[in-house]
Amino acid sequence: MTATTVVLAEDQPMVRAGFRALLDSRSDIEVVGEAATGVEALEQVRSLLPDVVVMDIRMPEMDGLEATRRITADKALSETRVLVLTTFELDEYVFGALDAGASGFLLKGGEPADLVNAIRIVAGGESLLAPSVTRRLIDTFVSRPRPAAEGKHDGLDELTAREREVLGLVATGLTNAEIAQALQLSPLTAKTHVSRILLKLGARDRVQLVVIAYESGIVER
Repeated sequence: MTATTVVLAEDQPMVRAGFRALLDSRSDIEVVGEAATGVEALEQVRSLLPDVVVMDIRMPEMDGLEATRRITADKALSETRVLVLTTFELDEYVFGALDAGASGFLLKGGEPADLVNAIRIVAGGESLLAPSVTRRLIDTFVSRPRPAAEGKHDGLDELTAREREVLGLVATGLTNAEIAQALQLSPLTAKTHVSRILLKLGARDRVQLVVIAYESGIVER
């Protein structure tokens, strides 16, 4: 099995070293690069094309939000996922990370196993939506006042009735297996629906699907 490649973008050397020691002890994860600034992170990602970037929001020279935005906007990096390190006290940064296209969020100060599991989840094509902490972050994000006109996203008109139904369930944080159970589908069929929705909407991952579903009014609060 090919190991998941990771770039660590964290400006604190001791924290970064701790992350590396933790990840190097896992046979299915390989740290291929480290960065102490947002600029270095962007350079490392463009050079190494990692599967996952662990991105601290507060980075010197270029903050983690801008680095994330540039990574997710670069078509050459379409296979790279960004896992953002954050805290509850910085909700405005969390909202920015959602808009920038981050695939998941992780609280600093959590258990070491949380980082390992988060990387595996994001690298596997899922978004870090299931844990209660991320549910609350997304709940707060989608509860913000909307603009006067709801967002119109390209591709929505191409969705079938079933795909719109699946999109609504994705927006609640359900996994493919849970969607399959709710709609009495096979897990493979549910996964296929999600893949087609991602393609039609031009979304990178499930986090973007959540944002699209709420901003377009497919899911109401």
